[in-house]
Amino acid sequence: MHFAATLSAAAVFFATAASAQDADELVAQSKKRWAESPHGPMLERILPPTFEPRQLSERDSRGAKLALRYCVQCHNLPNPAMHHAAKWPAIFDRMVVRMRGRGNMGKLMYEMMDGVEAPTVEEASTLLAYLQKYGQTPLDPGKYPEIDRPEGRSFKLACQQCHVLPDPKRHSAVEWPAVVARMEKNMEWMNRVVGNQHPPDEPQLKIEEINAFLRRHARNE
Repeated sequence: MHFAATLSAAAVFFATAASAQDADELVAQSKKRWAESPHGPMLERILPPTFEPRQLSERDSRGAKLALRYCVQCHNLPNPAMHHAAKWPAIFDRMVVRMRGRGNMGKLMYEMMDGVEAPTVEEASTLLAYLQKYGQTPLDPGKYPEIDRPEGRSFKLACQQCHVLPDPKRHSAVEWPAVVARMEKNMEWMNRVVGNQHPPDEPQLKIEEINAFLRRHARNE
């Protein structure tokens, strides 16, 4: 019995390691293609490189595997939580059209998508369902009146710049600081890419206030 359990654990370990290796290889292949493409710098700047395959929910699910197969062809891996469920369909449909070499950039879009695979109708349905399932959970303002008070100001100003205000119960108090740190890196990356210059009177966001708000309302462990 002990030997069988050991074999089973070993099988799970090697399967997980192989899956992680496959994911890393897909990302590496895409970056190699970008490096060889005259449009590579444009593709690499679409999304920040802060979300990794290991952070995908249900990494071994078909939806996660499809995200790795198709989404990283054109840009860095997107976090499903970058949009809420209601917003994903329009964005996803636009991406599929582009993967098929069509879109709002005409011949340039066709050239940029050279060598890119588009999902089948069935794959697209599965992938969209995955993105929506793990999309951002919007905050209900009625449950969190603090967002309109001084203690919620930094959270509201920072988070609503890129997506809907997230429900604090999406993560535990222990998890939130790492999430906030990743978001801070995303914002720094985006400002660097587009060359934003901060006006002198811009409100200064206080990370400690954001974390304090989120920890107060976080999901219980």
